[in-house]
Amino acid sequence: MRDFHLPGRSPVLAANGLCATSHPLAAHAAVDIMARGGNAMDAAIAGAVLLGICEPQMTGIGGDCFVLHATPDGPVRALNGSGRAPAAASAAAMRAAGHETVPAGSPEAVTIPGAVDAFCQLSDSHGVLGLDAILAPAIRYAEEGVPIAPRVAFDWQGAAGFLQGAAREHYLPEGTAPAPGTIFRAPAQAEVLRRIARDGRDAFYDGEVAEDMLAALKALGGVHAPEDFTGHRSLEATPVSGRYRDVELVEHPPNGQGATAILMAGILAHFDIASMDPLGAQRAHIEAEAAKLAYDARNRLLADPDHTARLEHMLAPETAARLAELIDPRQAMPSAAPLTESVHRDTVYITVVDRDRMAVSLIYSIFRSFGSGIASEKFGILFQNRGSGFSLTPGHPNEMAGGKRPMHTIIPGMLREGGRVTMPFGVMGGAYQPNGHARFLSNLRDFGLDPQSAIDAPRCFAHEGDLRVERGYPEATRAALAELGHNVVTPEEPIGGAQAILIRGDGVLEGASDPRKDGCALGY
Repeated sequence: MRDFHLPGRSPVLAANGLCATSHPLAAHAAVDIMARGGNAMDAAIAGAVLLGICEPQMTGIGGDCFVLHATPDGPVRALNGSGRAPAAASAAAMRAAGHETVPAGSPEAVTIPGAVDAFCQLSDSHGVLGLDAILAPAIRYAEEGVPIAPRVAFDWQGAAGFLQGAAREHYLPEGTAPAPGTIFRAPAQAEVLRRIARDGRDAFYDGEVAEDMLAALKALGGVHAPEDFTGHRSLEATPVSGRYRDVELVEHPPNGQGATAILMAGILAHFDIASMDPLGAQRAHIEAEAAKLAYDARNRLLADPDHTARLEHMLAPETAARLAELIDPRQAMPSAAPLTESVHRDTVYITVVDRDRMAVSLIYSIFRSFGSGIASEKFGILFQNRGSGFSLTPGHPNEMAGGKRPMHTIIPGMLREGGRVTMPFGVMGGAYQPNGHARFLSNLRDFGLDPQSAIDAPRCFAHEGDLRVERGYPEATRAALAELGHNVVTPEEPIGGAQAILIRGDGVLEGASDPRKDGCALGY
């Protein structure tokens, strides 16, 4: 039990259903859907789509998603809702134009939005209420408006300069980033959602909405064609997993980076983390070194599902063991070779468990803050820039090519014990996510923290040559890490955000939500 003298959050307990996500309006919408007879899938989709209105800098219907879901007696299933590069995309053409990376604000960075197809497919196959009911909350809030939350306003201010053309009209209605409490409306998106609710995925990938998207991209020199949109389909996949102590970590397979979290957890399992000070330099150092090794493997191996050739090697316990041997407890190693492609910071995550204990873990993003910065003129659909996640290095597994999915950073997670899902969870924060999964799991298993305390605990992250250490760490830890050879910095922003729901053995649901975001856990 937490110390009630100190600031903090109590876990949220509920018996019938629970949602944890990064905005309270989305959490409420999800719980209301369940209270009206919907299941966890209905609720997760309803909340996720609404998050695109509440946090448009983070996500939206111009983006992608990945989903893990399970019923109490069934397997964990995965759906890949990420889009492909247009058929005419070419790394060679980009190199010939003088590019070493795909420019984040260019039409070349825009892959086909995959989330809408995924939501429609999941609603049809695993929901019970139908699209008209589950899209109703997002439609209403898009028309009436939502007050901008403090963290959203902070992010909006920092990324407003990236918006271009029609995107500035739709997302900077007064010419500047909105202040906290300002009402943001998106009536044009409400119309798109009404059409999807009535006619399904074809209302988005064909007809006037698709024509609006294509016109915006073609005007900037994009090579997208109608067939790229109409031909898009989500991909059912088999999850990957690995063990840490007595629990199984279940992740989405490539082109997501979930295998990185499994590898990192496998490396950490070779150290007695539980004997270390949870906020001491020794734990932070070992974790940082494990991250460098796991991320190096990610950078070299992960790509489109059809181009990731060494996944079994990355997941093998022997690989984790060999990498663990490379860690020197007394000295920091150089950072992993950096990605030549872009790595994002921005996404939203929602997890829902219903009265029947269906569990959904859903992550949804437009890549960097405000995606490509490009929006369609009529409907204001903001395009992701997932294509900037491609490599332009000849022969790299993640090299850009027509019809190919880029390596993604967003990963939903689940924990499974005794063959039963006990916790859907996710950690937002771009490149941090695999590290975040491993740390969350270590906080739970090595230090016995409850989910809320495990989320609240200070974080550090070895990234791009620095060891980013949140202010919650003692100064003595920072000094000791510097002596070990780390370039210790305090990041301006908090490191990531997280949400989780524990399905307790007594049947009670226990929700946890990261105070680094505006959201909450909410049940009924």
